[in-house]
Amino acid sequence: MVVLPSLSELLALLASMDVLIRLCGLLVVLLVGTGLRRGGILNASRTERLNAATYYIALPALVFTATYDQDIAAIITPRLVGGVVGVLLVTAAIAWLLNRRRDVPARQSVAMIQSYHSNLGYLGLPLVAATFDAEVTAIASVVLGIGSLVQVPITVLILVTINGADTRLVDRLAQLATNPVLLALLAGIAVGSLGLPVAQPVTVALDGLAALALPLALLCVGATLDVDGPSVDLGATGSVVGLKLVVMPALAWLAFSALGVGTSTFTAAVVMLGTPTAVSTYVFANELGGDSEFASLNVFATTLVSVGSLFVLIRLVS
Repeated sequence: MVVLPSLSELLALLASMDVLIRLCGLLVVLLVGTGLRRGGILNASRTERLNAATYYIALPALVFTATYDQDIAAIITPRLVGGVVGVLLVTAAIAWLLNRRRDVPARQSVAMIQSYHSNLGYLGLPLVAATFDAEVTAIASVVLGIGSLVQVPITVLILVTINGADTRLVDRLAQLATNPVLLALLAGIAVGSLGLPVAQPVTVALDGLAALALPLALLCVGATLDVDGPSVDLGATGSVVGLKLVVMPALAWLAFSALGVGTSTFTAAVVMLGTPTAVSTYVFANELGGDSEFASLNVFATTLVSVGSLFVLIRLVS
């Protein structure tokens, strides 16, 4: 006797396939970026211009369109802020415990920062916007803002302390204050809180730019990845992948369940904090005395494995 699936089971299967196809598509675009770099099409200068277009135009447009028509006062709650900050700090503490005895400071510092520093902007927010509704996307934008304000100072502090790099934390914080994504978030919050109207031609143009955020960001990530390092530390890379893609989202799940937040907040926080290691950690490591080859390998590994882990997360929260 053949048992046919029910309508709800068919819809669930179709939803699962849609998410899987979407994530596989992200991986394809990522690898296209890597291929274009290897083929010489996306050379250093072109990649820099593409990155600038993503960072200064597409991502700010996505953040603004996600927040300008939302009730921000209802989104930014002590539980959301405390949950995001708590998960980041606990994950960073676990990473320190696991890596504190590594002999090579340059690799030790990178393993620590890449275990918690999430790709909230280039992958997290665009993925949430493409998968969930406007309310979840707006909350994800706030998670991006909170995460950036916490991640960057901790990352710089760890690299400078362990590697003895010659830089000032205050200079990095000054750069953070002029971050275009954070400025777009503040602008969206201001417009939404004051109930200011935004002309339809402006919203249409911003929506078009926002739609470019994910493909442009993935091309930039792919063009930046470099896995040609002469030696691979499977143990160290495995610990980064495990902490970033298993432990951190599990901590987020537990924390926001305990905090009793709404479904949209829970979904946005867990998915955002379950994203792979940020590409910017490679840049920070390269500038502040970290092992840049090791950092590049970890970015690639976490991004590749996240296709499966994010699929599981998205299905679970859905």
